[in-house]
Amino acid sequence: MPGDKAGSAAGFPLSAMCRGTVSRRLLRLGAKAAFAALTRCRTLLGPGLGVPATEADLREAAKVSDIATAMSVEGLNGTLSVFDEDLQELRPHPGQADSAYNIRTVAADSPILAAALDSFKANDVQDAYSIRCTPQVAGGFRDTLAHVTTVANRELAAANDNPVVAKDGRVASNGNFHGAPVAYVLDFLAIVVADLASISERRTDRFLDPARNRGLNAFLAGDPGVDSGHMIAQYAQAGIVGELKRNAVPASADSIPSSAMQEDHVSLGWSAGRKLRRSIDGLQRVLAVEILTAARALDMRHGEPSAGTGAAVSTLRKLVDGPGTDRYLSPEIEHSVQLVKGGDYVEAVEAVVGQLR
Repeated sequence: MPGDKAGSAAGFPLSAMCRGTVSRRLLRLGAKAAFAALTRCRTLLGPGLGVPATEADLREAAKVSDIATAMSVEGLNGTLSVFDEDLQELRPHPGQADSAYNIRTVAADSPILAAALDSFKANDVQDAYSIRCTPQVAGGFRDTLAHVTTVANRELAAANDNPVVAKDGRVASNGNFHGAPVAYVLDFLAIVVADLASISERRTDRFLDPARNRGLNAFLAGDPGVDSGHMIAQYAQAGIVGELKRNAVPASADSIPSSAMQEDHVSLGWSAGRKLRRSIDGLQRVLAVEILTAARALDMRHGEPSAGTGAAVSTLRKLVDGPGTDRYLSPEIEHSVQLVKGGDYVEAVEAVVGQLR
């Protein structure tokens, strides 16, 4: 179409189009070219606003996960020795090293763990996978996020219009609009989000079982046998994790042909992105419940928590009371969720232990 060629050759910066600074000039484009420009704006604005926000949320969630793990190690009278730096160097994934560093740092010099050390050595060989393998899971989460960031940066630097004006001035048809590279990494993120939430729920569950929580009340109940403690909180976690596992089924493995079989293979990347956004909210809620539960356990232990975990508990206690008889848990869970999403836990912990990785 003549209008398409003229519009494509006009050389309007797409960033300016998206900002609306040349919106009146768009009226001179042909119908297809104008639609392509607006669609490109959506593609730019999606990664431009969505990817950085998603990346920031997930990087924050990685730190929150490490804080929650440190609280769970301490609340379950576990051991920090498995997080030693030299052990992480044996398998040199950068994300794993960062996670182990954070856990060590947050729970460092814990009076609770020091008091429990002799009992641990006498009665236990090692902690369960959900405790001692957390750096491997949270590290894989971080490394996946790093890969996603690389792909997102390439996409932000890309021109995915069709047709496109090549450097030599010709108007050429191409396949750069296909969303596969982005769809794949969005699906990949949904998998690691689900798994990070899954291991968090498993740590939380250990607090509720007197056969595994090393001396705490069943369900962390104030009145065991009468109160339900944090049973319902773990139910909520389990339900969310189940949904996250379903969201981890890759959208990009599906393809619905359209346009009389001209568009006979598509990425379904928008579907991948939409379910990922829901999954991030679920992960934040699962981590919030773990912190809520671990804080209750720490308050039920004899002795003071470490400086790092104590900062997280103190932040929560500004909004949620400590252990007692059964209470309506939904508002308390929501308070913890907002502290996760607002960055309050990370800010409080970093204020006393320094910058986490």
